[in-house]
Amino acid sequence: MGYSAAEKYEIIQWVQHSDVSVRQTLVRLASHKSTFHNGLKRYEYYGFEDLADKKPLSQVVWNRIAETHY
Repeated sequence: MGYSAAEKYEIIQWVQHSDVSVRQTLVRLASHKSTFHNGLKRYEYYGFEDLADKKPLSQVVWNRIAETHY
């Protein structure tokens, strides 16, 4: 299960205000490095609202006949 936007923001705040390294802080929080860095990038570029998980986009089905051919 993923983190909520509030949890991601809290992790970002913990890491930014920690007296130890990013790696050590993430180990203590039991959070993955990639989760932190992806969330930090989204937060810096787009703000708190972008930390929320989004519905995945539907995938294009390779073997479906396009509706224009019906």
